Amino acid sequence: MKEKLIAAFRARYGRAPTVIAQAPGRLEFIGNHTDYNGGTVLGASIDRSVWVAVAPRTDGQWQFASATQEATAILAAASAPVKQSGAHRWVNYPLGVIAALPAFGLRAPGGFDFLAMTDLPSGAGLSSSAALELAAALAFLALSGQDAPRATVVQLCRWAENHFVGVPCGILDQGVSGFGRPDQLVFIDCRGPGFATVPLPAAARFWVFNTHTKHALVDGLYAARHRECLDAAKALGVPLLADVTPAQLEAARDRLPPVEYRRAKHVVEEIARVDATVVALRAGDLAAVGRLLTASHRSSQVLFENSTPELDFLVDQLAAAPHVCGARLTGGGFGGAVMAMTLPEFSAAQATAVALAYEKRFGRRPEVLRTHTGDGAALQ
Repeated sequence: MKEKLIAAFRARYGRAPTVIAQAPGRLEFIGNHTDYNGGTVLGASIDRSVWVAVAPRTDGQWQFASATQEATAILAAASAPVKQSGAHRWVNYPLGVIAALPAFGLRAPGGFDFLAMTDLPSGAGLSSSAALELAAALAFLALSGQDAPRATVVQLCRWAENHFVGVPCGILDQGVSGFGRPDQLVFIDCRGPGFATVPLPAAARFWVFNTHTKHALVDGLYAARHRECLDAAKALGVPLLADVTPAQLEAARDRLPPVEYRRAKHVVEEIARVDATVVALRAGDLAAVGRLLTASHRSSQVLFENSTPELDFLVDQLAAAPHVCGARLTGGGFGGAVMAMTLPEFSAAQATAVALAYEKRFGRRPEVLRTHTGDGAALQ
């Protein structure tokens, strides 16, 4: 990918890049919508990434290009970043990083040429947006001769998404992309935030089934769930739902509207599932981990209502298949992809059978990705 990116940069700008950075996509292993509620979450960085190449300019322009688009966005480096729309909407992620830098005591870069390339499918719940933010942040810091602790880089990328792009996400996506390691899961205590890794048992395998159905977090569905959770916490008299135990929630059930109760119940029980999953992982009990994964999906499906018929069908098919430990939606929901954790015996033929059953039901075949854990964001 690196050589392909360099060649594309030369073709676009007539010279070689001076800085290259890469950041992986991620699987949300378990912890659906727990991050912005102050809870815990587990994720895995994967072996598919967003790559960014940059080189300085002396004419005061920022030029943004993507390998998948012909158009180049040309902006004035001296002005404050302005949110883009239409074909240049994707530029809001690196622009948001530039907007975030001063808030963390860092300088915005001067003029540059920028090219992004990826082998991550967009809209699949694998967080291509956070990967673009992380890669851009590392590239901009290197280009301007600055450095920052990894936790700071992760947090400024979340700031970019919250305050510039406009998605009220937690720190899961950026944290996993920033701190990922092969054969490890990233454990995040989102209140801190604090970052650690948990070894992944050697027998665990990941398959992703991308439905290519709508996965639009900016269209209000994600924001609505965020608001419902905050309203539930306020009604319960706590800052965040992570401050409530399952027993306390049940005792206060009559104080909540039914919708807010369901959202809170999902989050509070999901945090407990994350903690139980860490225990099961450390014991190497993949069967127990799998049951928790599938239970997480059912909670998203029934209580949080961020699943879809397509995702539910895939989970039903996978949960009944031999050698599948568990399956759940991965990411914000409302479309996107299902992750299955399997044993090594689960085969490509079995994955194809699931895809064919889906095609028979919905008229189109999902994209099947066999993914592996990979390194976190880094300069190349």
